[in-house]
Amino acid sequence: MATDSPPHDLAIDRLLAVYDVRSHHSIEVDAAPAAVYQAVRELDLGRSLPVAALMFVRTIPRLLTGKVRPSRSITLEDIVQAGFTILEERPPNELVIGAVGRFWRPDSGVVPVTVEEFGTFNEPGFARSAMSFAVEERGEGSLLATETRVACTDASARRKFSLYWRAIGPFSGLIRRIVLADIKRAAEKVDPGEVPRTGVGRQGIEP
Repeated sequence: MATDSPPHDLAIDRLLAVYDVRSHHSIEVDAAPAAVYQAVRELDLGRSLPVAALMFVRTIPRLLTGKVRPSRSITLEDIVQAGFTILEERPPNELVIGAVGRFWRPDSGVVPVTVEEFGTFNEPGFARSAMSFAVEERGEGSLLATETRVACTDASARRKFSLYWRAIGPFSGLIRRIVLADIKRAAEKVDPGEVPRTGVGRQGIEP
């Protein structure tokens, strides 16, 4: 069952407090926060045919120019290699990734940045995007929420991103709902004895 009530005290509130676009989705999971967080960390978007198809369409321009190679795996490591940065990790409660780019362009125009650079980046013509996965204990289960925020650096970027978001926003929301459902299924299959004490399936990744 989905809910619109987000977890409290989110790191994303500090990392991107002011934004132009916000998208939030959540789902209840019949598993402990540690198991849910492990499922988030081990997520491979390439295993979901609908998500893989939607993301493949998005990357076609880069495939044609040779800027990216086709891959059946879309893990957190792959996302980081594509230019995203792990902005903060607080296992088993929150993971925030972010990127700076011109997302409305066919190649996304992603510029790799550090955590510090992400917070202060203000070059005209760009947008900063942050996405969080937050896990909150709810009774014997958990509430898993994902939130995406985008802040543009100037009016020109804001206009371009607005047009882009009108086109891809519904598909973006669909991807997030599919991802939440995939994480839910994975977390609910985890044997509690297999969950590490830290609640993390793999160690933190340095961008």
